[in-house]
Amino acid sequence: MTDVTGSPDDVLHTLFRSDQGGHEQVVLCQDRATGLKAVIAIHSTALGPALGGTRFYPYESEAAAVADALNLARGMSYKNAMAGLDHGGGKAVIIGDPEQIKTEDLLLAYGRFVASLGGRYVTACDVGTYVADMDVVARECRWTTGRSPENGGAGDSSVLTAFGVFQGMRASAQHLWGDPSLRGRTVGVAGVGKVGRHLVEHLLEDGAQVVIADVRQDSVGRIADKHPSVRIAPDTERLIRTEGLDIYAPCALGGALNDDSVPALTARIVCGAANNQLEHPGVEKDLADRGILYAPDYVVNAGGVIQVADELHGFDFDRCKEKAAKIFDTTLAIFARAKEDGIPPAAAADRIAEHRMAEARRP
Repeated sequence: MTDVTGSPDDVLHTLFRSDQGGHEQVVLCQDRATGLKAVIAIHSTALGPALGGTRFYPYESEAAAVADALNLARGMSYKNAMAGLDHGGGKAVIIGDPEQIKTEDLLLAYGRFVASLGGRYVTACDVGTYVADMDVVARECRWTTGRSPENGGAGDSSVLTAFGVFQGMRASAQHLWGDPSLRGRTVGVAGVGKVGRHLVEHLLEDGAQVVIADVRQDSVGRIADKHPSVRIAPDTERLIRTEGLDIYAPCALGGALNDDSVPALTARIVCGAANNQLEHPGVEKDLADRGILYAPDYVVNAGGVIQVADELHGFDFDRCKEKAAKIFDTTLAIFARAKEDGIPPAAAADRIAEHRMAEARRP
């Protein structure tokens, strides 16, 4: 899927005129009393109410925040469609450093803005927001998921996000090497925060050798203290160049696959939790030309949205885990479709998702 740049002209062009647009609604929210500045983007409600998390991040500009919201909302439409959910795609971003400006009053103000949409958008956690934050937002907005069990929610969705990525990784290994086991494989995980740390656990349990990198040394330290066998790369740049790397798992922010990183990759498979990993159109072809198998991000990282969607109907962890396990089969089906159509897996996933949304729009 194509990203937009941070300039206002490009944002408006994407929203109204490009093939990557088609967003139904974009809401700019401001509450001067609390310092809240937020963007809520609804890409599609063809399959049902838009569902997607709230990202709290210190964007370099308001235009960059709008661009990110548009990209993420569109990605959620595709993710929810591929996960078989009766939800469209939406996303919200709050502008600012959460460690500096996040307050209870700000989150309550944000909740009122989400509530004003009357259920067209259902929110949840994302980068910079946590279960405790959703508990606060829910005090003003009943269309809030990702809440704590004490408040009627499902809790931390990163657990099933990591489980789904692991299933996608197993499917990738099955497709490329004929065996879903990762025993003896070397996997590099870039970003060991909310999702990445759980993914590391799955990999180690399956017998993989793990190399990690993260800009936050406390996150690296937690993994190293618990699992001394895990190797640590100084940074992501050196992680992707690790000799003998079999699989690369980007689990931080988007744009991890770009003109600089793809030529440097030593891994044969890319499968990670980060959203919008392809920095621009054509990266998926660059990966294919190098013989690197790419598991589409919005397919394999859907475990979390499966969990929060289930929360709306009375959460059952076992039911959600069973649905998330199907990411293995979905990923294999995408690889098969890609081979049949002679296109990269990312394009095959887009075609399948677009078909489901188009069918839903028919009267």
